[in-house]
Amino acid sequence: MLYEGVLRKMQTQNGKPIQYFLVFENDFINMNQVLDKELQIDFIKFQCLNCGEDKPIYRQGFCRNCFFETPTAGEWIMKPELSTAHLDKEDRDLEFEKRMQLQPHIVYLANSSNVKVGVTRKSQVPTRWIDQGAHEALEIVEVPNRYLAGITEVALKEFVSDKTSWQKMLKNDIEDVDLLEWREKLKASIPDEVADYFLKDQEETHLDFPVLQYPEKVKSLNLDKTPSYKGLLKGIKGQYLIFEDNTVFNVRGSEGYYVGIDVNPK
Repeated sequence: MLYEGVLRKMQTQNGKPIQYFLVFENDFINMNQVLDKELQIDFIKFQCLNCGEDKPIYRQGFCRNCFFETPTAGEWIMKPELSTAHLDKEDRDLEFEKRMQLQPHIVYLANSSNVKVGVTRKSQVPTRWIDQGAHEALEIVEVPNRYLAGITEVALKEFVSDKTSWQKMLKNDIEDVDLLEWREKLKASIPDEVADYFLKDQEETHLDFPVLQYPEKVKSLNLDKTPSYKGLLKGIKGQYLIFEDNTVFNVRGSEGYYVGIDVNPK
């Protein structure tokens, strides 16, 4: 069966296992239902997620012009400590930035390859952890805006990483860590203005990914270099599709690529 459309990050529903959906404008694929089936992915054209034009994707699904203009790609998204809406100060679009920044945010610990610290809007729990391929996560601080979450992350990453080793995550090469123990270790390093927002009673969240076979080595599929690929789908973790031949495809990293996907191609 043939599907066609522009790639966006897969939508998810937490469960045992997590359910993944690849959603196009007029159709969708429940990716769990095509596990152990052959998929063919063909790159057709670009479609910028902002302007919709067929221009090479620069970053985050946007063409170069849109990446530097759209408020949905502001630097504060990747660096929450640069948020300024709480000061009534505009970056690109103050109304949008207030909606995004002035809402409850979570600082968390997660384990997808090793313990890491991160920030997400409260409304994105546990979606953010699923997207990162974390098999366990723990909320440690809940604050009323993105700036406070950002400065907390900056303080804590002096002691724990803020990065995930995506290769180790995909191979399921995971360090055995105690997130509750790490929470207590890091408590004293939380900035003074955030100390009252510390969450001392949260329990770990455990996540179950639909993977039949983990890759022994990781070969990343790049549609610019390999515009047509065929393989047997063996797993889904984070925002990656995992194939039997050790190829992995980062769906989120390919946002803005318009593709055809054929399930069980002839």
